[in-house]
Amino acid sequence: MPLTEHLSELRKRIFISLCSMGVLFMVCFNYSEGLFDVLIFPLRAEVKVILSSPYFQITEKPAASLVFLAPAEAFWMHLKVAFIASLVLSLPVIFMQFWKFISPGLMPKEKKYFIPFLFSATLLFTAGAAFCFVIVLPFAMTFLLGYKTGHLTPMLSVGSYVDFCLKFILAFGAIFELPLIIIFLTRFGIVTPSTLASHRKYAVLAAFILAAALTPTPDAFNQVLMAVPIIVLYEIGIFLSRIMHRRERHG
Repeated sequence: MPLTEHLSELRKRIFISLCSMGVLFMVCFNYSEGLFDVLIFPLRAEVKVILSSPYFQITEKPAASLVFLAPAEAFWMHLKVAFIASLVLSLPVIFMQFWKFISPGLMPKEKKYFIPFLFSATLLFTAGAAFCFVIVLPFAMTFLLGYKTGHLTPMLSVGSYVDFCLKFILAFGAIFELPLIIIFLTRFGIVTPSTLASHRKYAVLAAFILAAALTPTPDAFNQVLMAVPIIVLYEIGIFLSRIMHRRERHG
């Protein structure tokens, strides 16, 4: 297709995605108080690592009070929570529109991967967001609110807390899409399984650098919590890339 038709098709896919988000945003905004009650879980939860089963223990602790420092801050908090919730709930539609945009350039045998793509993309993002929400954020909040605070009393702004949580939830969700990105790069010939395997040491280094930049706490434990999943996802991506490469060679 000429460029103008590509742009028209892209506009159509973006419009459908935004319409889906708009409808879900109105629903989520109506339930934003309940969503916010869920979002303060990392503030109430304390995750402990123990040496015996079940290894991870989640207990409830007294939560620090949240305040708003500007007249509109609480209202904007509800808007942000509803917006991110609508974005996450719209992911199947967004991924579907992305697939429909690129599908004209795919071979007929490749178009059959639509359902696996839609399922895996949504599942990976959800898994990354859940991992951050249940494991990383409780560790981070416990560390940040308890490390060398002495006689200081935390007084958290609701806007700052929501921004803090949503930023890392979205970051982890995006990072967990790494295997899917590697598969696409392999499919279009940008990388090969042997290239990915030979650069494994650089990928490990990059994972720890990225973890150090993105994790909300400076301690090594929380950085490992983020770096290890990235490395595991990279290895999964290599494994899936080899399967795809082998099928293309024998197909």
